[in-house]
Amino acid sequence: MKKYDFDTYIDRVGTDCEKYEDLMPVFGTDKVIPLWLADMDFATADFIVEAMERRMKHPIFGYTFRPQCYYDAICGWVKRHSGWDIDPSWIAFSPGVVAGVTFGMLSCTKEGDGVVIQPPVYHPFGNTIRYNNRTVLNNPLVQDPETGEYRIDFEDLDKKLAQAKAFILCNPHNPTGRVFTREELLKIGEFCKKHDVTVISDEIHCDFIFKPHRHLHIASLTEDLANRTVTLIAPSKSFNVAGFSTAVAIIPNAERRAAYQAEVDKIHIENGNIFGSVALKTAYEQGDEWMECLVDYLQGNVDFVYDFMTENIPSVGCYKPESTFLMWLDFRGWGMSQQKLNRFLVQEAGLGMGDGSIYGVEGTGFQRLNVGTPRSVLERAMKQLLEAVRKHGF
Repeated sequence: MKKYDFDTYIDRVGTDCEKYEDLMPVFGTDKVIPLWLADMDFATADFIVEAMERRMKHPIFGYTFRPQCYYDAICGWVKRHSGWDIDPSWIAFSPGVVAGVTFGMLSCTKEGDGVVIQPPVYHPFGNTIRYNNRTVLNNPLVQDPETGEYRIDFEDLDKKLAQAKAFILCNPHNPTGRVFTREELLKIGEFCKKHDVTVISDEIHCDFIFKPHRHLHIASLTEDLANRTVTLIAPSKSFNVAGFSTAVAIIPNAERRAAYQAEVDKIHIENGNIFGSVALKTAYEQGDEWMECLVDYLQGNVDFVYDFMTENIPSVGCYKPESTFLMWLDFRGWGMSQQKLNRFLVQEAGLGMGDGSIYGVEGTGFQRLNVGTPRSVLERAMKQLLEAVRKHGF
């Protein structure tokens, strides 16, 4: 297997990088290690860069279309990594997964309709529901106080789906890192069928699965789920190419797909961009080995942070995610307000993590830590945190 370098630190300042150059508005200082935005610090794979360079050599960048090989690359990747056979005709475009979630929601709801989400969850979901005058229905995940694992409250989910037209599923779940099991997904499907609810499934982190867990596309499990689900995937997180704004909607049901496409057409955003198509096609055709190496490296980062925190700062709840390059740290044992916690981490520890409260009230007392960075960065971050903790006697 080829050796890929994830250890080299790459200075991103001067590239209009949000994660590194937009710190002042978020943290009030730029003197923090940025561990917040879900954007990895690894160089984009060489085969993707080379494909870009080949396309750049042609001096005209006019209107393009997505050729058959683009669709074949998506089908091949999904088949190899999850065993789901999808038809190229099921594939629709989105400039991003959140945009795809929005198109999916608009295609099956009207103003005032209820949409279920499972906080603590990726905050743009609630925002897009509210911005489009739909009603947020929260089905909070329940955390096991011993293991830290999050579970679905199915009794509450049944009640909430009875009031809803759509359910935004986040699987793997951001920020908790859960990978829902077949049994859990089938139970979701049972309730969605009972209440005739459309499933809009954000599966952008599905390539980051840590052993022994396995990701299953909910739409692949039953014919009914296939017919009522809009599945969103993208290479943006997996291959660190979010700047190309290219995502995939997989919609087996023709009527549902047409309704989704109608929402895309309303704002004339179907064309996408040349380089996003090149990046996606290349990543999904050639990226298997790179992805395997990346997940191994991320597992090492997770293990490092977990071992460090449990040994040196046991007052912070630290749990290993089943997926994603994000860790969900529980600081509630410190008894601080969220504002005080944020201030301590920024001003005393010099760390810019993700404020857990933006993921819902269920995230109060938590911070989201991005481990998609060279190990040396995490070593420095943990050292700074430990020094601040010892200084203040926590």
